[in-house]
Amino acid sequence: MNTLLSIETRNAVLLTMASLLEQEREAIININKKDLEAYKGDDISMFDRLKADNAKVDEMIKAAKHLATQADPVGVERFSFKHDNGMQVYNKTASFGTVLIIYESRPDVTVEAAGIAFKSGNKILLKGGKESLNSNLKIVELWHKALQKHGASTNWVEYLQFNRTETQAFLEKPTQKVDLIVPRGGERLIAFVKQHATCPVIISGRGNNFVYVSKEAGLDIAIDIIINGKSKISACNAVDKVLIDENLADKNTFINKLISKLNENKITVLGDEIVAKNHQLEAISSNEVWYEEFLDYKIVIGEIASNEAAISMINIYAGGHSAAIITKNETEAKLFMENVDTAAVYHNASTRFTDGGQLGLGGELAISTDKLHQRGPIGLQHLVTNKWYVHGNGQTR
Repeated sequence: MNTLLSIETRNAVLLTMASLLEQEREAIININKKDLEAYKGDDISMFDRLKADNAKVDEMIKAAKHLATQADPVGVERFSFKHDNGMQVYNKTASFGTVLIIYESRPDVTVEAAGIAFKSGNKILLKGGKESLNSNLKIVELWHKALQKHGASTNWVEYLQFNRTETQAFLEKPTQKVDLIVPRGGERLIAFVKQHATCPVIISGRGNNFVYVSKEAGLDIAIDIIINGKSKISACNAVDKVLIDENLADKNTFINKLISKLNENKITVLGDEIVAKNHQLEAISSNEVWYEEFLDYKIVIGEIASNEAAISMINIYAGGHSAAIITKNETEAKLFMENVDTAAVYHNASTRFTDGGQLGLGGELAISTDKLHQRGPIGLQHLVTNKWYVHGNGQTR
C-alpha cells in the first residue's frame, strides 16, 4: 500500500515532471513519430489524438505546472457536526486509492490524467493503447524519474502493457486492489470495461451533441457556433446534429448559408427528409443515424417543430454529453437548459467548451456522461471520495 505523500512532495514531483517534459521534448516528439508511422488504421480522429507535436508537449507541460499550483483536493472538510455526547464529527475528502485509466491513442492522457490522479493522492495504473506504446513508455519513464528525485516510490505511476485478453483477466481478477476504473475511448471499449470490471467504473461516454437553432436565434451567432462545433472532429464535444426551428424567419436562406459554410470547411452535410428535399442534400438512411457519434467531417441538419420537440428529441438520441440552444429569448433558453438531460447545456455558446481546462478545472481526467459520481469534466477536486473522522473520549452508544 502507498502511504499518502505530502502535498509538498506531490507538487514537487509535478513540477519536476514539467521540466523533464521540456528537457525531453525532442525525444518525445521523435519517439511519437515512430508510433505515427506504425499506425496503419484508417481512423482519422484516432490519428489526430495519437500525435504528440510541439503544441501537444506544451499542453502536457502546462497541465503538470497548473496541477502543482492547485489546492490539495484531499482532506477538505465537507461537513462537521458536534454530537450531543461530545463527539466531534467531520466528513473530509479522501483519495480513492488506486485508479486504473484505460485509454486509446492519446499520449497527453499519460501526463494529464495521471497527473490529476497523482495530485489527488491516488496510485495510477495506466493501460494505454498499443498504437501509442512507445510514446507512453517514454512519458512513464519521466514520471519515474520525477518520483525518484523526490524519494517517492515509482509504483505511484505504473504502466500495464496488457493485450485485450490480459486486460480482461486483470479486470475480472485484479492482481492488485483497484478502487476505480476510468475508460476513455469509444463505445466498444466502454462496453468491454463495464462487462468485465469488478469495481466502480466512471463512464466517459459518447458525444453526439446537438445544437437547436430556435425561432428567435441570432443567425450569425448560430452559424459561428455550429462551425466551431465541427472545428475538431476527434473531440467528444464536437457537434453532430443541428435542429432548426421550422418557424424560423428566412429559414431556407439561413439553411443554405449554413450548408455552404459547412461545405467550405469540408464538412459533408446530410439532411432529414424535409431538409434533404428542400436543399438537394443526401438524406439520412434511417432514424438510427440520430444516435450516431460521427467523429468525422459529417453533420446532420433537421427541422423541428418547437423547443419542447427539440428537448424531447435530444433526450432520446444524444449521448448525454453537451447540447446548445441558440436564442435571444431567456425564457426559452431556461426551459431548454433545465430540461435537456446532458452533462453540459449551453445558451448561445459552443459545445466545444465542455472541457476541464475551459470550464475552470485546469484539466480533466475524463468527461463523465454518468450521473454518479460526478457528471461532465472530472477535475482534480472530483477525483476523490470521502471519509468520516469521528473524535471521542470514550463515548459508547
